Amino acid sequence: MGSVRVPGFEPATNGFQFVNSFPHSALKAFKLGNVATLDVGDAANGLCGGMSFSTADLHRSGLRPPPDTAPPAADTPAYRYIVDRQIASFDDGRVPLRFYSLMEPSRPARESMLSSLLGMIGIDRHSRTWVMVHTEWPLIRKDLDEGRLSMLGLVRVVDVDPNKLGHNHQVVAYGYDLDGTSLRIRIYDPNWPRDDTVTISLDISDERGAATPTWSKPDAALMCFFRAPYAPADPVVFR
Repeated sequence: MGSVRVPGFEPATNGFQFVNSFPHSALKAFKLGNVATLDVGDAANGLCGGMSFSTADLHRSGLRPPPDTAPPAADTPAYRYIVDRQIASFDDGRVPLRFYSLMEPSRPARESMLSSLLGMIGIDRHSRTWVMVHTEWPLIRKDLDEGRLSMLGLVRVVDVDPNKLGHNHQVVAYGYDLDGTSLRIRIYDPNWPRDDTVTISLDISDERGAATPTWSKPDAALMCFFRAPYAPADPVVFR
């Protein structure tokens, strides 16, 4: 059995102490000249990406989150920092597009010859199992083996409705246990603060098979996961 942990990281001490629950507030406001203001996004839908990115920023800087057990108010520097990191977690729209692509009901339950051939010419119709086992897990493992936190996008719905993108989730992987082909990824989940027991499990024995990941939390549906891009920022407001 192989076990890896990112040095110096534990969700109970390095993750935020408050749950991912914020009041209604626009994530970003765009001025339309002197005519109107266009509000984009709503913090009440969750800031899991911002909290995940901020947690990684703090750990990289050798800092711990504040001890507050309530989310920061909307007019504070800490809140604005988390919101900015939420926007950064979208990677200029590429992360929502990745979520939407992996939500497609048309993806096969198992990897087929056709999906592999299409993949060779740049058309992604791979099964979700293939995506996790063949593509994403090696990238996540490389991060963790090299002592880096890894950002994960969790696909929680299979649907063509883009309005359901908000049902998906972002978390931080900080370690894994691998027993043969039984994989368990340890995560900091902004929805479960101060909890060191949250994991995602997957059988990685057959990339061409049909394996469904399991979230350790009850009633937490999970269809697929992927490694999300992360670029650090200086969490100056928390110093």
